[in-house]
Amino acid sequence: MTVYDELVARGLVAQVTDEPEIKKLVDNGEAIFYIGFDPTADSLHVGHFMALCLMKRLQMAGNKPIALLGGGTGMIGDPSGRTDMRPMLTEEMINHNCDCFKKQMSRFIDFSDDKALLVNNAEWLLPLNYIELLREVGPHFSVNRMLSAECYKQRMERGLSFLEFNYMIMQSYDFLCLYEKYGCNMQFGGDDQWSNMLGGTELIRRKLGKNAYAMTITLLLNSEGKKMGKTQSGAVWLDPNKTSPFEFYQYWRNVEDSDVLKCIRMLTFLPLEQINEMDSWEGSQLNAAKEILAFELTKLVHGEEEAKKSQESARALFSSRNAAEMPTTVLTESDFLQGKIDVISLLVKTGLVTTRSEGRRAVEQGGVTINGEKINDIKTEYEIEELTKDGAIIKRGKKNFRKAIIK
Repeated sequence: MTVYDELVARGLVAQVTDEPEIKKLVDNGEAIFYIGFDPTADSLHVGHFMALCLMKRLQMAGNKPIALLGGGTGMIGDPSGRTDMRPMLTEEMINHNCDCFKKQMSRFIDFSDDKALLVNNAEWLLPLNYIELLREVGPHFSVNRMLSAECYKQRMERGLSFLEFNYMIMQSYDFLCLYEKYGCNMQFGGDDQWSNMLGGTELIRRKLGKNAYAMTITLLLNSEGKKMGKTQSGAVWLDPNKTSPFEFYQYWRNVEDSDVLKCIRMLTFLPLEQINEMDSWEGSQLNAAKEILAFELTKLVHGEEEAKKSQESARALFSSRNAAEMPTTVLTESDFLQGKIDVISLLVKTGLVTTRSEGRRAVEQGGVTINGEKINDIKTEYEIEELTKDGAIIKRGKKNFRKAIIK
């Protein structure tokens, strides 16, 4: 199986501009490709995982990745997939976030000996002269076509600022600069980036008379069609100070049965033959598959030692012996308000705290976890459906556990 065929078999390829040419470049190790990362936070998160894994996969096959940090585009903000305008970041915040990204990317990508490049688009975007840019790039973009792009259409009703309207032009200009500076012949990105990526291939064709290519990666969605990587308390980060290795492990250990094999196929580096054998797994075997998924991804992000520690902690916490001995609180539907219960009420009803103010302090001090996930927001709520399957294991401090179930 060729490199490109494996990408398809793993369900990673969404849209391509010229499949035969892309396949040839990728299979022959001739792709010099880039993926952009706008530094909107001080850590990468699970939403970046697909891109990082793809870069690692293609580099292993002899292709050259360019990780493009959006020090320039980050000052505008990508409107793709947004219903509102992103918060404006200062230049200092963006530079700090870029530094954090560099450290985390090095776990996935080998930047030694020119095997990969780490580039910041602030290098060419910030010194731009507005009039020169309009004259150089403006004639090659049709406003009519831009407004028909999906990333803009969904914003038109609520309002699209001129600032954000320029994002497609900036991203397209990135591709042009990378093509001229580094011979970058391909851009990869999430499926929601398709319009922006086509803008880049078209700009290179019009300006230079050359061909460049684009491929979008399948978005990581759960069985309900929602983006993965979010929990009750926010994003799942790759920074261990924001999401601990154990919490990271638990996130993947708790994916739905219907999502686990898809995640193993798309995100891990296990051989496809081994994964295909799991397709017939069911029942308790799917729990084993979840352990494999959680271990492999935690090892990839945090190293094998942390993955082993997280796995051992999870097994000890959720072993049948511990679960059987754990004090259990039975909840009824009357404990839920409009089908939901907040974390403070959950702590009070299980007896882990005696008052709501005590529960509020426990959450604010970072001492509460539910099913292995640290709760930071006192407004966190759970729906009945989330607690009916296996219940919830609630931990306050290091040694106080309760299991909450619904009958």
